[in-house]
Parts: sequence; C-alpha cells; structure tokens
Amino acid sequence: MANASLLLRSVRLVPIGLGGRGGDPVDLRIVDGQVTQIAPTLGRRSAEQLIDAEGRWAIPGLWDQHTHPAMWALTRRRIDLVGATGPGDTLRRVAEHMRGIPAGTSLVLGYGHRSGDWTAQPSVAALDAVTGDRPVALASGDGHNGWLNSAALRLIGLPPRPGILAEEEWYAAYTRLEVHDPDSADPTEALRDALGRAHAKGVVGIRDFEFGSSFDTWPTRVASGLDTMRVRASVYPDRLEEVGALGLRTGDPLVPGQPLVTMGPLKIISDGSLNTLTAWCCEPYLGEDLLVTSSGAPNLDLEELVPIMARARALGVTAAIHAIGDAAVAATLDAFEASGQIGTMEHAQLVRWSDLPRMARLRVNASVQPAHVLDDRDVSQRWWGDRTERLYAFRAMVDAGIVLMLGSDAPVSPLDPWLAMAAAVHRSGDQRSPWHQEQAITVAEALSASIDGQPTLGVGSRGDIALLDADPLAVPTEGEGSPAHAAYLRGMQVAATIVAGRVVHTLSLRAL
Repeated sequence: MANASLLLRSVRLVPIGLGGRGGDPVDLRIVDGQVTQIAPTLGRRSAEQLIDAEGRWAIPGLWDQHTHPAMWALTRRRIDLVGATGPGDTLRRVAEHMRGIPAGTSLVLGYGHRSGDWTAQPSVAALDAVTGDRPVALASGDGHNGWLNSAALRLIGLPPRPGILAEEEWYAAYTRLEVHDPDSADPTEALRDALGRAHAKGVVGIRDFEFGSSFDTWPTRVASGLDTMRVRASVYPDRLEEVGALGLRTGDPLVPGQPLVTMGPLKIISDGSLNTLTAWCCEPYLGEDLLVTSSGAPNLDLEELVPIMARARALGVTAAIHAIGDAAVAATLDAFEASGQIGTMEHAQLVRWSDLPRMARLRVNASVQPAHVLDDRDVSQRWWGDRTERLYAFRAMVDAGIVLMLGSDAPVSPLDPWLAMAAAVHRSGDQRSPWHQEQAITVAEALSASIDGQPTLGVGSRGDIALLDADPLAVPTEGEGSPAHAAYLRGMQVAATIVAGRVVHTLSLRAL
C-alpha cells in the first residue's frame, strides 16, 4: 500500500514527449500514491519519509505490457536451453542436467530452445535416448511448442507421437504438466524474486497474460505479500463468462482495498509464432532452397473471433489479441472493426503497409516486444526473407499514428525495459549493423512507449517513479542509435523505484 507521504529531494524531471532536457533539480512530494507538490524546495513534514535523490533523473515508472510472470519466475528452475544450436546441443544439455540431479520419477522441465532455424527437428525417440523413463518436457523459447519424451506423454495421458506438440495441443499439455510440477503449484517465492528483479530495472507495472487466466491468482498472491507491483491480470476465452458472473470489468480492483492489482483484458491467441512456423501469413514460408512450404494457419477464424470479442465488449472487458503473421494482423483488425472492441494487438510482427492506417483509425494499440528483433533476425531471414522490411515496423507504426506499448513477452525475452528500448532504437544485438534501421524509433519515442502513457512527472501524476543515475535522453557522441547508445541504454542504473509512493527498490540512496 502507499505510504502516507514521501518527499524526494533534488530530482531532475525528464521531459516526456518534449524536446530539451529537464532543468534544475526540484523537490517532489507524493501523498497517498499521487504527486501533490513540485517546487524548488519543499519543507519536510512531520513523520514524512525523505529520500535525497542527489540530482538524479526522475521518469514515470516503467511498464512491461506483455508478460507471463509465473513462467518467467520459474525459468531459473528449468534446464536452460536458451541458445541451443540444434537438437544435438539441446540433448547434450538435457543429459548433463540429468546426470547432476538425484534419480527419481518426478517431472523434469526445460525451457528456451528455438527450433525455427534448426536444420533438423526434434524427435521423441532422440529425447527418450538420453532421458530413459524419467518424464521430461522441454518448452520452446517462443512458448508455442513443447518437446516431450515418451514418459512425459504417458504422464499426462497422451498417446505416442514422433515429434513436438504445437499451439492449442501444446497449451493443453502444458496445463496438465503444471499439475505434476511442485514449483508451478506455488510459485510465490520465485515470483517474489522475479518481481524484485523487475523493480531493480525501474518496472512498476506489468500486464499478466499467464496461460490459464491470471485474474483469479493475484488475490492469493497479494495475500502472500506480492503487493509491490501494479498488475493488470488477463482472462482467456474459456473463463470469460466467469469474469462476467463476478461483474469484473477491465480496470476493476481484484482485491478490495488494493488498487494496484486490477482486471485486465481478454487475451486471445489468434495465430502461432515464427519459430514454430505456425504464424498465419498471406504468403507461404520460404523453404530451405526457397521452395514453398506452409503459410501457417489461424487458431481461430473470423467467425469465431468476432463473437468472443463482442461478448467481452458487452461485459466491459477490453481485448488483447495475439497476431504475428500478416494474415493474422489483417484478420485481427477485421475482428476489432466488426466487434466494436477496443484494446491492443499483441506482437503485430509482420504487417502489410495497407493495414497500418486502418490500425490507427481503429485506435488499436500495438503491444510490441523489440527484443524479439534481436532473437528473430536470423530465423526471419530464413523463412520470411522476401518480406522482412515489413517485420517489426515500429517507425512505420509511429508515423501512421499507432500508439506503441513496449514489453518483453517474458520469459520469451528478458523482462528488461532498457533492453527493449535499446533494441527499438538500435535494432542489433551483436556486432552486425542494425537490421532494417529504417524501422528504428528514437529513444524519446521508446521511453514514451514504456511508461503506460504517462506524461512528464507533475502534480496529479501517479506516485510511480524510477530514479536513474543518468539522463535516458542523453545521446553519446557516436549519435542516437549507435552501438554506444544502445550500450548506454542497456546499462542504465536505477537508483530507486517507487510504486504508489512506496519505495520498492533502492540502490545507494540516502533515506532520511
């Protein structure tokens, strides 16, 4: 809950949406979770908490607009498969992990491999060869497929199969696997650590798109002390009527007396993903030798999508629709228009230029994950090489008047808004030149897309603040969008994070 009163002494206000830099340091007071005074000097009130910011830069607290927080929190307890170069490398890591754990029959989970650019595909038989009768399930880094051995398939009642599970079949399997995972049953402590790491990056709020719906898990989490983060918790279509029966509308508090945790949007996954080769495209994927393969497919067609979105609108619940391929993007816009819904398009990775003006006209915000630019650069060139100029088209979206909202899709990418901003501005994660630099946005635009629509801090602002050791709008001599600039953003140090007037993270600051 908010502290009654907090005084920040000597802060520099970073201007949001304006040119120039902040002026001289000022004092800022937060009362009952809201900024109430800003002046060159403010006297300290009796019993008021005081923090001397020593001239640090203050911005509205950062948001990650697309997360799966429990999955992200639990990745530290999984076999780390991030960066695995193929099935052989993945199996080597699994075998090494199995040698290091006690023998038994309990489920073993791994996370993070991406098979989209592998030259060979996963097989159940190969996984069986290194795991034996111990059930093992490996979740892909994009969250859209799973590689299970025979023992894991039997554990959740599935028949034998030669390869992976993908999309809806995988989501159902993942839910059944969670029943056999003690960490998933109670992720409280893992979440406590994960939220602390997010606060250390200046994050004050997240949208939670956990599979299986998250609106009913957060009241218990808040009761367990996870009450430091603003959370907008989603619902999936299978539980929409339950939300309606409870009378919950988007924005309503989920916990009486706890305004930080609120009802979020309806989440629908309308198509698949690039790495699983299931994103729904207008044209076929390119094969290994440029021979055509599949175009992907929708998870729901328009006749299914529109009534669900319309029902949510009638219940007062906004929509967040996952759309990655350009055919899915177009169909999602059709559904927003036909249903009269408002909300966001999640990912909006591959677009047709003609759809951007329509997206702006419908006021559908683009909830995008810039760090995917770094992850998907090579696999995109392989499968969408003839259309990558329309991929992660952030500049074109901004120029069309579309509101950007930055996020991570954690654990798909790290929950790190500074990494996201650096990727949006520089569009390279290695020594190569920026990828389609024409679609880069400015650091000011990236910052504006990371603070939940908040303006420059002023009287009436939310009492959500990140105090920074450096000016985020400063540009090194190498220029905006340079490798040095990207490194500057990625290395940003957050001295303190404040949520509704409550200090949830501090680093080298004097509390007086």
